[in-house]
Amino acid sequence: MFRAVDVIRKKRDGEALSRAEIEWMVGGIARGDVADYQWSALLMAIVWRGMDRPETVALTEAMMRSGTVVDLSSIPGPKVDKHSTGGVGDKTSLILAPIAAAAGVLVPMVSGRGLGHTGGTLDKLESIPGFRVDATLDRYREILGEAGLVLIGQTAEIAPADRFLYALRDATSTVESIPLLASSIMSKKLAEGIDGLVLDVKTGDGAFLKNLEDSRTLAETMCDVGASMGKKMVALITRMDQPLGLAIGNAIEVEESLACLKGEGPDDLTDLSVELAAEMVALARLARDLDEARSICRRTIADGSALETFRRLIAVQGGDPRVVDDPGRLPRARKAVEVKAERPGWVGRLDAYPVGLASMILGAGRERVDSKINPAVGVRLIKKVGDPVEAGEPLCTLLVDDESGLARAADLIEGAYHIGDEAPSLAPLIVERMAEGAD
Repeated sequence: MFRAVDVIRKKRDGEALSRAEIEWMVGGIARGDVADYQWSALLMAIVWRGMDRPETVALTEAMMRSGTVVDLSSIPGPKVDKHSTGGVGDKTSLILAPIAAAAGVLVPMVSGRGLGHTGGTLDKLESIPGFRVDATLDRYREILGEAGLVLIGQTAEIAPADRFLYALRDATSTVESIPLLASSIMSKKLAEGIDGLVLDVKTGDGAFLKNLEDSRTLAETMCDVGASMGKKMVALITRMDQPLGLAIGNAIEVEESLACLKGEGPDDLTDLSVELAAEMVALARLARDLDEARSICRRTIADGSALETFRRLIAVQGGDPRVVDDPGRLPRARKAVEVKAERPGWVGRLDAYPVGLASMILGAGRERVDSKINPAVGVRLIKKVGDPVEAGEPLCTLLVDDESGLARAADLIEGAYHIGDEAPSLAPLIVERMAEGAD
């Protein structure tokens, strides 16, 4: 028998916790043996003292096993998911999931909602009329078997301890700890019933972790945790210095995702989505190498099979599949307001964070977990880094219903654009790749 006070003191003093101690503390959430304030104290001790690899693996597994670990063995085929640490305009899940599924990968995806300046996959999907993300685990299995992919929210059965600890971390300013971040993400993903996982770890102005070293450490930690639990892992570290694609919102991001699946979307968004999908195809051993996997993924766009897979998913999850051919059925904002350049030159920098914040202020995001969102509003970019600009030329369009936040949003956008006298050099979107148990 352990005592919470002894476990807290041990971590406070910089000692490593045993697997048994960690399992007892996590189990105490359900048993009621450990109070909120005791877990809060332990979280702060972890922030200050850190956790080594065995501790992080033990915490991940304990949270994962606090609920149901889904068994998908009755559905034949390789199961691979993708997780992004979040960014501005990042709608790759809506694109890569149907691409990978059309290539033969089973994609069981449990996603989240947006908070603050970053968007959420579930909010985007719910902008499709009728689309349901609240499936039970039984229905989750049925949809996967029927459509080849499934995109739902976290159920009550999946890693319930993580929901408790996430709320405490948010309330006690202990969110940024790498071991706590890694165990939170991985406990949910590993409970899905997957064979492998591709990670998109963002770095830069619009990312949760803005420092490259922190992003690299998180990617390494999550790959290590997944490999330690027998999963094939790949992580790409990608730049989030400017928004991804041209649409930041919910309905307009669905529209842009459909454009990518039709071969008509922005190059940066399409290329990253294909690269992540190719990693999934390669992890699933459905291609000889990454080059072949990329070709397979590009082919699913060219032959229309990825688009048809997304259409099928929308129908199976209760949505209106007519939006695929007629995006005008998606919610539309009442008013469009242009933000124009004050001087000529080139866009030298476009800060992602204020663009995401402006979109949230317009109503596309949440300042608090219980905030309501407006699926119709957002920001549609016209100019990005490297583009030439004339004085008075539109830089972007603000899509607005309620004008109460318009002035503040416009000021943020104006401050996000940095116009220079020379064309800037463009850094590659993918910074580096790492793999564990995959090659």
